[in-house]
Amino acid sequence: MEPDEPGTSAVAIDIMPLASPKGKEKYCELCQREAYLECAKCQVTFYCNADHQQADWVGVHERICQMLVPIRAVKDMYDPAVRKKNQLRKAHLIKICKLVAQSKLSEGKHEEALPAAHCCLQTSIDLYGPNTIQLVPAYILLAEANMGLGNLTVVAELLSQAEWAVLKNPELGASVQQQLHRSLGQYYTSAGNLENALFHFANDIYFACVEYGLDSSATTKGYFLIADVFARQGKTLIVHSLYSEVAERWHKHLTSLLETHQKHADSSVSFYEKSQRVEMEEMLRVMLEFEQTQSRRDVSQIALIAYNLAMLWFINGDLHKAQDFGSTALQASLQIPRHKLTEPIQELLQQVESLQTEPRPGSASSTLH
Repeated sequence: MEPDEPGTSAVAIDIMPLASPKGKEKYCELCQREAYLECAKCQVTFYCNADHQQADWVGVHERICQMLVPIRAVKDMYDPAVRKKNQLRKAHLIKICKLVAQSKLSEGKHEEALPAAHCCLQTSIDLYGPNTIQLVPAYILLAEANMGLGNLTVVAELLSQAEWAVLKNPELGASVQQQLHRSLGQYYTSAGNLENALFHFANDIYFACVEYGLDSSATTKGYFLIADVFARQGKTLIVHSLYSEVAERWHKHLTSLLETHQKHADSSVSFYEKSQRVEMEEMLRVMLEFEQTQSRRDVSQIALIAYNLAMLWFINGDLHKAQDFGSTALQASLQIPRHKLTEPIQELLQQVESLQTEPRPGSASSTLH
């Protein structure tokens, strides 16, 4: 079956008890309570009430509705070929739910992320079994969604399950351990246990270094989160030092990306997924605001962070924001004689200006000879 077109509305119908085999009770997709409604489109997904059906539809079900039909309606699971095909479908479903949940979380839509994260976890359990290492990413996604909603008791339980799976698999790769320590650090920060938060963020950075290298930009979020803990403790000098480290790493990374982008100016390749760009922008904006509000402003640091934001938006095609942040960076760098960033900032602003003045395809000026 073809997937539903985006924008089609959710429709639920009452479950007909006589249509189900005896002993085959139906349970709500979101809360596992007894179900009374079913999705009218796929007829293999059930809900306890219309609110949960609507929440699931908005969160993820609209995108996966018809994908669930062959997964949940398969009869002959004793056939190895059928079983293998169904396993591949489940793996694909997990991937989609993970991407949807990550996208919702990056936009701050924690409640909408819950259904996708929940489906990711349930399908992972179905495919890999309980207490397996493959469940850890799903536990973390669901924990992050609940953390955004303030459900810290639920978060603690989910992360405990993830920790248990990690402890049972000591040979686990560094990237998953990094994700787990980051989530644990964020949980302890929300719970007010800042010492434990610092411990886990330090491990976040350690495993990021193991997986990606000492100078990798993958370590920047860990440094940023540690800075947030010190900011809560009023230790602004440490915060400034950590932000400097983050800004320098992003500068090195973005400069390299900018050079690649300029060499492939006609390419439509996106350097970042939306969730990555949103996370990077949020970090840099917080850092810039921090530096701009200090009693003793470090104009060199302001220039560096603003230039990073200008490069980020230039690479992602928003020339207006690139110009705004580039102007902020230039204004700061000009306050320091012969500042090393003044020339690159001016060059970027010139590129922005030239692109803004180029005639658009199809415009009157572009058709004149």
